[in-house]
Amino acid sequence: MNKAMVIGNLGNDPEMRYTQKGAAVATFSIATTEKWKDANGVQQEHTDWHKIVAWKGLAEICGDHLKKGSKVYIEGKMQTRKWEENGITRYTTEIIAKSMEMLGGKNFDKETASSSAVHGNNGDNPPSSDMEVPF
Repeated sequence: MNKAMVIGNLGNDPEMRYTQKGAAVATFSIATTEKWKDANGVQQEHTDWHKIVAWKGLAEICGDHLKKGSKVYIEGKMQTRKWEENGITRYTTEIIAKSMEMLGGKNFDKETASSSAVHGNNGDNPPSSDMEVPF
């Protein structure tokens, strides 16, 4: 099973792009922070950044309603891409979003709160060759 679930805050506004065939793609990063006390009782903190990719209708909704600082729940699947850059093979791991729920926070838009749970129409398969990743 390949399922990823994260709750966190956007580090920047979503970047919107479109494939040559017109499919919308939104990319953004979400920060998740873990806090704990070490053996000496000192508060510790670690933040991870997760790259998120949303396609089609879900991408449009993310682009229209999410902003830097928005708190969201994202559910999707992990996917690793590779590409060549200057003769070097590069890799990146992303969460391909299947659904998104706005959770509130400092940039919460109360007008969209009633429709905050959104399920994408991304399908169960990775983007096909006609939906190349535009970055």
